[in-house]
Amino acid sequence: MSKLGVVIETTRRARGLTQAELAEGAGVTQAALSRWENDLREPDADNLDQLAKALGVTPRFLAYAGRPEAAMAVDAHMRRRQTAKPTVWRQLEAELNVLRMHASLIFEEVHLQSQMRIPTFDPIEVRASDAARLTRMQWRMPVGPVRNVVRWLEAAGCLVIERDFGNSRVDGLSQWVSDTPVIFMNSSVPTDRKRLTMAHELGHLVLHHEEMTPSLEDEANEFAAEFLMPMEVIRPQLRSLKIARLGDLKREWGVSMQALVERAYRDDLMTKEARTNFYKTMSIRGWRTVEPFSDELPPEEPELPAYIGKLLIERGLTPDDVAQMAGFDSARNNVLLPISTATRHMRLV
Repeated sequence: MSKLGVVIETTRRARGLTQAELAEGAGVTQAALSRWENDLREPDADNLDQLAKALGVTPRFLAYAGRPEAAMAVDAHMRRRQTAKPTVWRQLEAELNVLRMHASLIFEEVHLQSQMRIPTFDPIEVRASDAARLTRMQWRMPVGPVRNVVRWLEAAGCLVIERDFGNSRVDGLSQWVSDTPVIFMNSSVPTDRKRLTMAHELGHLVLHHEEMTPSLEDEANEFAAEFLMPMEVIRPQLRSLKIARLGDLKREWGVSMQALVERAYRDDLMTKEARTNFYKTMSIRGWRTVEPFSDELPPEEPELPAYIGKLLIERGLTPDDVAQMAGFDSARNNVLLPISTATRHMRLV
């Protein structure tokens, strides 16, 4: 049986539309839309075309995502603050599900081949910090700070997509598309926070591909800490941590001052009282609200989506062809691949 109803509802939520707004845009009644979303009836071909147009997708996308094996409304791994409103992160989760289906259509035409891959471990059998060390070993990463997290992710075949979430309470989400991992990032956050979010979502992809544990957020945090700040290397710098050293260490390791303090505290290199004093001093200096030196870190931006778009353009496809392939009704609505950037770059070359 088709799961078209959940596809329509999830895509509607991803677009931030109410039932009434989508019904008006598609020229149908809200009662009919409600029946379709609840799989009480299916829209005919004309109504499906109208719904697709109002949602900015193709009828093929709706049909493709509606297959029983598509699993359209899968819960996403997510790095967010507890104060993030459910309406916000549920919309972003819906958007990631829609992007995941668009990516699935692309990957039917483009097969990514990479020398590395994102490994997966059972979190019940492998501790998160050990999984981070094993990941670094498998990727043959140099000892010490990670230079350009997004490049390592993309080299392992991970599709990283960025956009401004319009909300600072949600940093990133992740899911697997069959064998391809996808991370959806908030582009508006500082580089140090973005790097930690990517490492956190990598932890989810590595540890929670199949197994969901009660402590999955703590496990992703532990993975991220060890991945970005290997204790064997950073220990001497954290053992005698001083407030005056935080700026230099932030520049060296590419993580926030708070992450450095937490790394020292969680691994028993800092007492509870010392941690409290650090945060008091940081608050007095205004560093808990806006940390200094974030703008001095090298920016990290994904390149793989533009590269895929470039390859498709080189095959002789137009931006609209690529959009149709991915299930968007036009290149203007194609948020998955920045085709315009790719084509401008090609002209320069």
